Amino acid sequence: MGMTPCVLCWYQRIAMFPIALVLGMSLYAEDRRGAVYALPMALTGLVIAGYHSLLVAGLVPQAWIPCSAGVSCANQKLSIFWGLELPWLSFASFAAIAALLFVYLRGTRHDL
Repeated sequence: MGMTPCVLCWYQRIAMFPIALVLGMSLYAEDRRGAVYALPMALTGLVIAGYHSLLVAGLVPQAWIPCSAGVSCANQKLSIFWGLELPWLSFASFAAIAALLFVYLRGTRHDL
């Protein structure tokens, strides 16, 4: 789309891409430990996406913006799905992944 991601968008991608690899490999190997390894990445991404979402909503002071050069983290122009901006969608995806991993780990606790 020709848009450069901001710093917080990069951090969210850094948290998301390994989740896909770890869960994909653990699914292939039928290894429960992949969920254990992916959960901290999902929670880290959830915190970053939550902060980014609050920043876009204007609920975080402008002095706390980590983007000093380049694309602004607070000024998101791209919105999809009936006006939802990308940080909110990222937050929702990290929350869904974390919740599903919690449910999975809770259901397979006896396999430790």
